[in-house]
Amino acid sequence: MDKVCLVTWCILLFGCSSKEQASVDLKSGIWRATVEIQGKELPFNFDVQRDGNKTVVYLINAEERLLLDEVKVDGDSVDIVMHIFDANIKARLKGDTLEGLFIKNFATDYRLPFQAVHGQWHRFNKSTNQLEIPDFSGKYEVKFVHEADTTPAIAIFKQAEDSVTGTFLTPTGDYRFLQGNVVNGTLHLSTFDGNYAYLFTAAKQLDGSLVGEYYSGKTWKESWTARRNDNASLPDADKLTYLKEGYERVEFNFPDVNGNNVSLNDDKYKNKVVVLQIFGTWCPNCMDETKFLAPWYRENKGRGVEIIGLAYERKPDFTYASNRVKKMVDKLNVSYDFVIAGTDDKDKASETLPMLNRVVAFPTTIFIGKDGKVKKIHTGFSGPSTGIYYEQYKEQFNQTVNELLAQDIALK
Repeated sequence: MDKVCLVTWCILLFGCSSKEQASVDLKSGIWRATVEIQGKELPFNFDVQRDGNKTVVYLINAEERLLLDEVKVDGDSVDIVMHIFDANIKARLKGDTLEGLFIKNFATDYRLPFQAVHGQWHRFNKSTNQLEIPDFSGKYEVKFVHEADTTPAIAIFKQAEDSVTGTFLTPTGDYRFLQGNVVNGTLHLSTFDGNYAYLFTAAKQLDGSLVGEYYSGKTWKESWTARRNDNASLPDADKLTYLKEGYERVEFNFPDVNGNNVSLNDDKYKNKVVVLQIFGTWCPNCMDETKFLAPWYRENKGRGVEIIGLAYERKPDFTYASNRVKKMVDKLNVSYDFVIAGTDDKDKASETLPMLNRVVAFPTTIFIGKDGKVKKIHTGFSGPSTGIYYEQYKEQFNQTVNELLAQDIALK
């Protein structure tokens, strides 16, 4: 599309007369939306509500309702900021419909067509002729394949009639809250969290195994296979990231969000258990971990525990990175410390922490004892969509901290 056509299209999409401005309204209630990725429609739902004189939106994925409280309606133009992420939905409102773009501001030319219709509750379109609905519920051992790379995973699906929810767990994190339907015998699942758009399809084979495809954003595509296995497991998340031989500590000197240098040698962290959170504000799994850590820290900081978030952001510009972290801190009510450590490129991130074998995943959690030595490194995060795995993670987290506090007290 040339520049003249693009400008004309934008005027048509977002422009409106004063008469139209007085007549349009972003209707409250449930909407069904789609984002077009790789020639396919990825559906999700959202709920528009009034909070006093303010309009808010809740993204709905299975049991999750993710609050979007920066919603601007100007005439027939609607601008929705995607929570803590550097992304927006910009659309034109016409009666019961919205049409526009999902835009990632940090990326070059990342615009995906977006549409929404008020009053529609379904996820995927219903089957046209489906007498018997195959059952996809259960726990599966999964293999994702992209070119020459293979990634193990676990899938957990729950099904009621033709409606399915669930998630995938991988060695580096989970795919959060997936929701969908069985349509003409094929499983369809999607999620949209405001930054990532995931679409999964699968067909059941005669032996009960699954063969499917996974689409993410503009270009990423993988094939996947799965077989029922109630004993499916993943590599030990406490062994994927480790200290190189000869190292006992993590050392760094990074600026905080105000530009002041922070080191583990600072008085604030001496003789305390310190949890390092390697994360980025662009990362939904990191968001989930932060939602766990923020209230945990408020309840436990008096026990002699500190948390430092090491932020690896989308751009190397300090002001940009600092502002993204400050926004996240405000949105999620976080009171522990953050530093700007680098960018989200894993190779470059690994260079900032040369004592590690490498930065394998965002997030990664490092537990440091009161003696300043690394005691445990946990790669990835099993969030609330994973059910029992999330409960186990929280239990193990608390057990690790309690043991470190007890050991240090015993050494005094």
